[in-house]
Order: sequence, then structure tokens, then C-alpha cells
Amino acid sequence: MHLGLIGYGSIGRALVDRMPDGVVSEYSVLVRRAVAPEPGVAFVAQLDELLNRRPDLIVECAGHDALRDCLLPALGAGIPVIAASLGAFSDDGFLTSAWDAARANSSELILPSGAIGGLDILRAVAGAGDVQVSYRGIKPPAAWQGSPAEGQVNLDTLDARTVFFSGTGREAVQRFPRNANVVAALALAGPGFDAVQVELIADPQATGNSHSYTVTSALCTYHMAIDNAPSTGNARTSETTVLSIVQEVLAFARRPGRG
Repeated sequence: MHLGLIGYGSIGRALVDRMPDGVVSEYSVLVRRAVAPEPGVAFVAQLDELLNRRPDLIVECAGHDALRDCLLPALGAGIPVIAASLGAFSDDGFLTSAWDAARANSSELILPSGAIGGLDILRAVAGAGDVQVSYRGIKPPAAWQGSPAEGQVNLDTLDARTVFFSGTGREAVQRFPRNANVVAALALAGPGFDAVQVELIADPQATGNSHSYTVTSALCTYHMAIDNAPSTGNARTSETTVLSIVQEVLAFARRPGRG
């Protein structure tokens, strides 16, 4: 399979490293800065170059702005896309345009579960009626560096667990775009961005990234809690985020007619 990547940061590199042998025969990677050559990887600087190489599948792992810039052209070219930066879909118009582009061009938009689990149950319950979701995200202070959390607490000297944000999923994703893709995954699977209640916490005792949420409806109530190890080189991202994308790529590669 020929796999395209948008971005080659910690997620993109880890994705290539973790991909089982024999699945991907060729990588085409869109990057915005010079990268040292790697065997089996073709680096390109423009989206048109990537699309002209006609990968079988593209994985976006470069952030919200990159997804906004690249998704519609890729779907318009008939190339399926796995989107890692789910928070960009807090823009309802962008989400609608993406689904429309996928349908109009016989393409596909694939939303990975990322660092969270239990989304299958949430989709089922949400499809049956009103559902309430409350989420709590706990990360070490270093994971919140470079975010608006720096204006709320002193992350360098923090000595106790501190809540620095409480609000809706839409507010969380828009204010903390590099840290709230789990919130977006819950919103997209369930009641929408405005109906997910979010609490974000910096904890100097945390050694990884902790995600917990509660789903309440007339038909089902459940609680999910996951403690994730951070990915190598990026404290904001959980290693399970990479693994979930690997599984989506494998599922795509195993579809009938792709052998």
C-alpha cells in the first residue's frame, strides 16, 4: 500500500516506526521544512505534489491548521483520509464540508479513536436519544506548556493538582487545540461539542496522560478511565493515539480487494 502522510512530527515518525512490515510499500510525506532523506520515504513540500503521487490513503497528523488546509483537496481528489486533528471539526461548517466532499468524490473520512476508548458504546447510546458526557483530562504541567494554561497557573512551579479550565467541549477544543482531540472524539461520537462538559487539569504528580469520562442517558450509564503513557518526544500526545492510527491503517489495508 502507498501511504501518504501530512506532517512528520512525533506522530508521523512513530506511525512509520510502528507500522508492521509488509503493510506499506511506499510513503509520501508532506512537510513544510527540510527533512533528512529516509529509505522508502518521499518528502514533498506542496500538497499538489502529494496528491499527484496518488497515495491509496492519507493520514493527517500535523495539527488543526494543516487539516483545514489539506482535507477538502485530498477528499476532492478521491483519496481517503484518516484525520488525527479531530478538534478542527469543532467548526461545524468545516465538518459538513468534509462529509459532503467525501460523498461527492467517492472518498472517505476516517476518524480514529485516538487516546480514548468506549466510543462504540457512546455512538450507540447517542443514536438512541439524549446523552450527557462529562470529561476530565489530567496531564503533567509540561504537557500544557505553550497553551493558554500558562496564563492561568505557573506550570513551572505548580506543586498540586490544579483545574485551570472548565467549560464546554467546543470551548476546550478551540482554546487548547493541541491538547483536546480526545474531547473532539467524544463530541463527534456523541452529543456534539456544546453538550460535552470538560475539566482540564495540570498535575505535577502525573507521569502520563489521564482521560476519564462519564456517559449518562436513560438507557445506559458508564464510566471510562484510561491512563496513557506519553508518546516519545511529545508529552501532549498519548502513545495510544499513534496505535489507534496504526489500527485504522491496517483495517484499511485489509479491506476486500486490497490484498
